[in-house]
Amino acid sequence: MEAIFLKIYEKNNSEALIDQVVQILKKNGVIIYPTDTMYALGCSIQSTQAVERICEIKQIKPNKNRFSFICADLSSIAGFAKVSDFAFKILKRYLPGPYTFVLPASSKVPSILVQGKKTVGIRIPDYEPILEIVKALGHPLLTTTLPQEGLDIEDFTDPSLIFDAYQNKVDLVLNGDFGGIQASSIIDLQNDEIEVIREGAGDCIDFL
Repeated sequence: MEAIFLKIYEKNNSEALIDQVVQILKKNGVIIYPTDTMYALGCSIQSTQAVERICEIKQIKPNKNRFSFICADLSSIAGFAKVSDFAFKILKRYLPGPYTFVLPASSKVPSILVQGKKTVGIRIPDYEPILEIVKALGHPLLTTTLPQEGLDIEDFTDPSLIFDAYQNKVDLVLNGDFGGIQASSIIDLQNDEIEVIREGAGDCIDFL
């Protein structure tokens, strides 16, 4: 079945649109959506079926990859990650923003997403529509960037080209105009220490 192609705006999206996205996610749907960095693949963290579909699209294995979650706000992070006082101060300062923070996973994280790693990447993008969707969903959204290797920039930034490429692989593509070309910066905050795993869209000068 061909995916739905929906226009989404930075502000003032209708409740009906948000609900339409949420209902797709609740029915094991896989979506492609814009963030404050790049277009990403996502699904409900509670849907093993959808997680497996994303792994198939990206040709990866769940037990060999770290997955990141989009949380609606700071208060919801504690349900899925262990947040020390040290980590919370950093999260409060830099989120929402183009960062992924690696933290110890809590017992609420589905086993398919942690396997032996026992860590989780937490994102709160500075992009209101996705936060509204996650809040309405009631739990985090799994997020992973679209494949980029061997592709022209337009192939993973132009929503029309993205739809053409994935319309038979996903259930919904949200058109938020052209996306960015840099992924989020990844900062590991385990053991109350700071390690920059990847420098991306977020300025890492304070962490180096």
